[in-house]
Amino acid sequence: MTDAASGRRRIIRRVILGLLLLVQAGSTLFFLWDILVSFFGFRTVPLSWQLHELIEIGAMLGLVLGMVFGAIAFSRLKAAADIAQARLERAQLAFRDLLEERFALWALTPAERDVALFAIKGLSTSEIADLRGTSEGTVKAQSNAIYRKAGVSGRAQLLGVFIEDLTGDPGVEDATEPGQPALIEASPAQV
Repeated sequence: MTDAASGRRRIIRRVILGLLLLVQAGSTLFFLWDILVSFFGFRTVPLSWQLHELIEIGAMLGLVLGMVFGAIAFSRLKAAADIAQARLERAQLAFRDLLEERFALWALTPAERDVALFAIKGLSTSEIADLRGTSEGTVKAQSNAIYRKAGVSGRAQLLGVFIEDLTGDPGVEDATEPGQPALIEASPAQV
């Protein structure tokens, strides 16, 4: 389907939804008016019995249609949310697999794996030390060992290795050997 056809379909759906909402609003106002007239006995312009009943039937149909279309929209949104959730779970699993693959390639110790994971999550050295029950000096030493084994100079480049793996950006060469730095090529805009 072309973008133009898709755009037209979205516009048609919005127009139909807008008309349906107007019918529902009118139906609601009619029933509210009918209840107020009946309950408080307001004098209004008399309508014939048949016309009044036809308006009530139309209002009821408007509300029923709104309920049906609302249920359809809800089921579509639920299906889309389920698909998005499944995609997110697959992406999380793929990222965990990528982490484990890289950590194994770099021969990180279990402690270094923990520190690397916390660093990738964005925790500070002191936060990592608190979580692991160690000193900041120990975390710094482990971080330096991680950077050396990964062939990077710091946390940003460590994260960059994983982002490059996920995005497949051709501008960054992959460091496939432990201890070999990842080379970043300059883009034409940087030269």
